[in-house]
Amino acid sequence: MLFNKLPEDIFLPLSGQNRQVYQSVLLELADLFFDEDLIDPFIPRDLVRSSIENAVVRLGVRRWETEPGEDAGAEPPRSSAEYTNRIYRRLVQTGWLEEEQKVYRTYVLLSPSVSYLLRSLVSIARLEKRSYGGAVLNVLSSLESAISDPLGRGITLSEAAQTAADFSAHLTDMMLGLRELKMNLSASNNPQEIVRGFFDRFVEQILVSDYKTLKTRNNPFRFRRQILSMLRDLQFDPLKLQQLAEHYQMQLDMSYDVAEAQVHQHINRIIRIFESVDQRLAAIDDFRYQLEKRVADTVRYMDKTTPGMAARLSRLIAAVGNLPEKVIPPLTTLDEVGFISPASVRAPVRRRVEAQPRIITQKEIDPAVLELRRLFKEWKERREVNVDRIETYLESQLAGREQLRATDFRIGTVEDYICFSYVRHFNSLGKKAQRMRQRYRIQFEDNYVNVSGMVECRGFVIHRNS
Repeated sequence: MLFNKLPEDIFLPLSGQNRQVYQSVLLELADLFFDEDLIDPFIPRDLVRSSIENAVVRLGVRRWETEPGEDAGAEPPRSSAEYTNRIYRRLVQTGWLEEEQKVYRTYVLLSPSVSYLLRSLVSIARLEKRSYGGAVLNVLSSLESAISDPLGRGITLSEAAQTAADFSAHLTDMMLGLRELKMNLSASNNPQEIVRGFFDRFVEQILVSDYKTLKTRNNPFRFRRQILSMLRDLQFDPLKLQQLAEHYQMQLDMSYDVAEAQVHQHINRIIRIFESVDQRLAAIDDFRYQLEKRVADTVRYMDKTTPGMAARLSRLIAAVGNLPEKVIPPLTTLDEVGFISPASVRAPVRRRVEAQPRIITQKEIDPAVLELRRLFKEWKERREVNVDRIETYLESQLAGREQLRATDFRIGTVEDYICFSYVRHFNSLGKKAQRMRQRYRIQFEDNYVNVSGMVECRGFVIHRNS
């Protein structure tokens, strides 16, 4: 139970009339006890009292209310030292601080439960912004570690589940914070207070640091599909599930059945959180739209009014009432005449419309078009010039002979025609035909001949090099 871990009177300083003083003192002591360079958790009492006095001086305490257990007729503190003494004694009496004597010196420490409570209260007081991308990447990296090495780093699956649960709780807190802020702003009639509350609480406290990236291409949730895919594959991998359960059993010192149940519980928790994140973000976005619209309307009406406008309008109407009726021009419309101000009304923030999913259907291509494409591709391949193809054609024509005249070539197909056209010019084909120039030699004649009744060209003889 909660109160079995904490002292019974620990919340008395924070519930009395001097709670603002104790709040400042506890925040000051938190910086002292939670210092990263602190090696020994036992802090000298003089240093603790000095930190309390610094908080008292900075806060400028000038009033002290009598607390339960104090003499009602006792004189109030007169100096910062007296304030420090009362605050220190009160914190020791209620269990916030514990004293321990070492030889001739007195040291102060925090018990584990009180230390955890103070850290939680400090985080509530500061309400630091959270990062969506950091939370998602932490879950992704922990899952990758657990899946890649289930026997050595399988326990990181539990860390991924805890990070996902903290992230889910943060989304819930943000939604409730937006709801509370909306109710407070709706109950206020002071425009300056509405605008100030919007920036102080929404922009500085509730809004996450990378909220704007949710609308960009670098959306941190682009890894969500990868996370879900990894977890679903893991659910149907008996070997890795067994290895994870064995690692849980070894690290957490539990039975195999309990470890296996925890593995499945952590997997299902992460899947549930990341499958429902779209609906939760939609609800948060709806609250955000209503809140921003309320503030936009407030700013619009603030722009329309200035101090003393009501008195000026009253004097103007009275002066117009004293004028003769024929002097006052008749108004037929107010659409083009700015009665109070010619400034246009600002448009409210537009609500983001979510794109509806649609089924992507594959269009069927006409078989005649496919056949035409095939024929064109085949014709293009037949027209391509290839040195190996030319050499193969030449070898087939030589048929083992040492030389071959132009009139002895046979041309039966388009491929033969193209190859014959380039056989006469293989000396000009560049580096690709270097092997042909080493194996064959061409000798041209002075007469023109007709080859297979298709080509008329200068006669030549192809010789095979020995």
